Amino acid sequence: MPELPEVETVRRGLQPVMEGVKIARVEARRGDLRFPLQKDFRARLDGQVVTGLGRRAKYILADLASGDVLLMHLGMSGSFRVVEGANGTVPGDFHYPRSEDRTHDHIVFHMASGATIAFNDPRRFGYMKIVKRSEMEQEPFLKALGPEPLGNAFDAAMLARACAGKKTNLKAALLDQRVVAGLGNIYVCEALHRSHLSPKRVASTLALRSGAPADHAKRLVSAIHSVLNDAIKAGGSSLRDHRQTSGELGYFQHAFRVYDRENEKCPTPKCGGTVKRFVQGGRSTFWCPTCQK
Repeated sequence: MPELPEVETVRRGLQPVMEGVKIARVEARRGDLRFPLQKDFRARLDGQVVTGLGRRAKYILADLASGDVLLMHLGMSGSFRVVEGANGTVPGDFHYPRSEDRTHDHIVFHMASGATIAFNDPRRFGYMKIVKRSEMEQEPFLKALGPEPLGNAFDAAMLARACAGKKTNLKAALLDQRVVAGLGNIYVCEALHRSHLSPKRVASTLALRSGAPADHAKRLVSAIHSVLNDAIKAGGSSLRDHRQTSGELGYFQHAFRVYDRENEKCPTPKCGGTVKRFVQGGRSTFWCPTCQK
């Protein structure tokens, strides 16, 4: 499933063709994705100007002039293909030719600028929902989410408070969307390695007895910031289905330190350890037992 950097990359790809532009009309080529589309889905989008395009965790949020917000989630295999005008896409340095099979183009936005934006989702785990802006705080998909890991509210003190008293392992705590929103398996593995913290460490150890953040909590927050920013700069990671809106591949997977690097030498200078893999909470965890404590 695409994680925060992949979703942010897609948002940035959509922004120039959606933000400030009217949606001339929407095609809904089926009545459902992961969930049924609302009966007035098309009516609430046709003719609306997209006044802003944001992101919350792994959701892309399109603010509309009507006061509605379109929530879009990529699911496992969802992607957006942008065609600018009548002459095709504009590929970039990491262009990956897309299939001409449009069978899985389920939602198509026809913009007043002449651009079209197709949401393609072979597995149909993605979904879209229109919510009134005034009701966003109570939206079930969003209301339980923790702070954004790249937002001002997320710091070592906040993370220590959220993990205080938790007996679960550190990796599970970071994957809990109520603790911090948008982190997934890949970037948690990478951030834990950068901060030299074991995924098996008890989460409560991020806080001192006084409740103040331990030094390694500060290290971890810094590592989360750096790995996410590096991944966004690289266009995300393309392991299975992720493509940018132009068809480009993300390439952060070439910079992984531990993820999917089982039995390779640990890249930490002077470590001398070997990257290992084990299953944790049903997911593969990659780490270096030598330098992650």
